[in-house]
Parts: sequence; structure tokens; C-alpha cells
Amino acid sequence: MTSPLEVTANVFNAGSIVLAGRNSIHTWWTGIVGCALFAVLFFRTQLYADALLQLFFVGSSAVGWVRWHTRRDARGAAPAVRPIQRTPPALFAAALTGALAVVAVHAWLLRRFTDAFAPWPDALVLTLSLLGQLLLVGRRIETWWCWLAVNTIAIPLYFARGLTVTALLYVAFLVNAFISLRHWRAKLGT
Repeated sequence: MTSPLEVTANVFNAGSIVLAGRNSIHTWWTGIVGCALFAVLFFRTQLYADALLQLFFVGSSAVGWVRWHTRRDARGAAPAVRPIQRTPPALFAAALTGALAVVAVHAWLLRRFTDAFAPWPDALVLTLSLLGQLLLVGRRIETWWCWLAVNTIAIPLYFARGLTVTALLYVAFLVNAFISLRHWRAKLGT
């Protein structure tokens, strides 16, 4: 059954995504509220890695909010935007291997010390989201492959916990990741 908490968390997070697409600074405070609510929701539904991930997103949203208040140079010009890049294959392979090792450790910890509902998918969503976020900060095109994987895993996980509205939001995130990958590829010229 959908709770008011789930609906409110989804409204704030969907709003944050729309505002991000419009390049609005308000994306950050709405993201902070939405992710904080998701943290509570996921904790209550025994998705502890997802709850922890939301705390990371709260922190990274706070950093984003501060960074978007960046001062302009003496001429009033905005800082240059970093171009979209590819991650060198060896570096991406190393990062992915490291992420999978973290998944194994985190899933083991969840299984051993908590009553987590689905330790492996929960740990995958957490770890691949962290990797995706780091790649996004660096404007690396591989970020979208991470988000495609995260959303593909998260959708059935959230449906299984009865978080229907959240699962549907992640369907929208999946569609967004496909569109964004295509858009970034076009900008990169591939």
C-alpha cells in the first residue's frame, strides 16, 4: 500500500529532476528534501543500503547547491563547463571491479548483521549509484550505463517491497537514462 511518505518523497524527487533539467538551483533543496524522505522510507522497508545511498545524495545535493552559487570571475563571466568525456577503458574497468568488490562486502555485511530484505540487489543499487554519481560529476558518458543498471535493478526491488510509486518513478529514471545516454553520445560525436 502506498503511504503518504512514499508519495511525498516521489513528488520532491520528481520535482528535483524536472528542475535539474531546467538548470534551476531549486533542484538542490528539493533533492535534499526528497532524498531525506526516501532515506526514512527505505529504512522502514528494510532497504538499508538504499537508505544509506539517500544520505549520500543529501550530502552531494548540498555540495551541488553550494557549487551552483559559484562566484563569477572579475568580468562577470561564468566558469567554463567541463566537456563530456569518455573514461579510459582501463580506468573504467578498474572502477567497476572495485565497485563489484564493494558490492560483495556490503551485501555480506547486510546479510550478516541486518534483516535486509534483499542484500545483493540493495548493495548493487547503492554501489553502482555511487559510481554513477562520481562519473556524472566528471561528466563521463559511462555514468548513463551505471544509471541504466541501477534503474533496471531498482525497479523490481521496489515493486517487491510494495513501493509501487517509487518503482514507477524509477521506470521514468530508466527512460531518462536512455534519453540522456543518446543525448550525451550526440554531443560527444559518437
